[in-house]
Amino acid sequence: MTADHYFTAEPSSAGGERRTVAFTVLDREFTLAAAGGVFSPGRLDPGTAVLLHKAPLPDRDAAGPLLDLGCGYGPIAVVLAAAAPGATVYAVDVNQRAIELTRQNTAGTKVVAATPDEVPPEVRFAQIWSNPPIRVGKEDLHALLERWLPRLLPDGVAWLVVARHLGGDSLQRWLVERGWEVVRHASQKGYRVFQVRRPPGTGEDVTSWAM
Repeated sequence: MTADHYFTAEPSSAGGERRTVAFTVLDREFTLAAAGGVFSPGRLDPGTAVLLHKAPLPDRDAAGPLLDLGCGYGPIAVVLAAAAPGATVYAVDVNQRAIELTRQNTAGTKVVAATPDEVPPEVRFAQIWSNPPIRVGKEDLHALLERWLPRLLPDGVAWLVVARHLGGDSLQRWLVERGWEVVRHASQKGYRVFQVRRPPGTGEDVTSWAM
C-alpha cells in the first residue's frame, strides 16, 4: 500500500483523530483543527509561516475576492478572513478532508471552502495566496498555476512561497518565461516569497494570453 499524499482527493488514511495547530499572526493566536491525510497536520508548515509573516496581508477594508490555493486545513484562509473580514475568501483544495476541516476552522467567516470545479468560473481574484503543492511534480504544478493565475484581476497580485531546495528559483524563472512579472519579495529559512502580477496591458482577457 502507498501512503496518502496531502493532494489525494479522498484520503484513505484514518482521519478520525483530530489534532490542533496553534500559531500567532496579526498579534492574534489561532487554534485550528487538523487531521491525518492533509498537509502538515502536526504544525503550521514553515513555508506557510514565512508567507503569512513576510507577505503584506490585505487591508481590513479589502473587498476581495481572495483565493487560498491549496488551502489544507485552512491556516491561510483563516488569517485572510481575519485580516479582511468583509472579503469573500475562496479556500480551494482537491482533498475532501482538508475542505471539511477548513469549513470547521472558518465557521462564521466569509470563507468558501470548495474543490476547484466548485468555484464559479466568472470569479476573478484581487489576491491569490498559496504555498503550492510542489511535490505533485512540475507538470501538474505548472498546470495548477496556469489554471488560477490568469484569474487575477488586472491589478491583482499573487503571493507564493516555495522552498529554494524544492525549486523556488526555477519556478520563478518559469513564471517569468510565461510572461508574469515576478519579484522575490522576501527570503527566510530557505523559502522564497514571490510577488506575482499579470503583465501590463493584458486587460480583462484572463484566459488566452497565458495559455
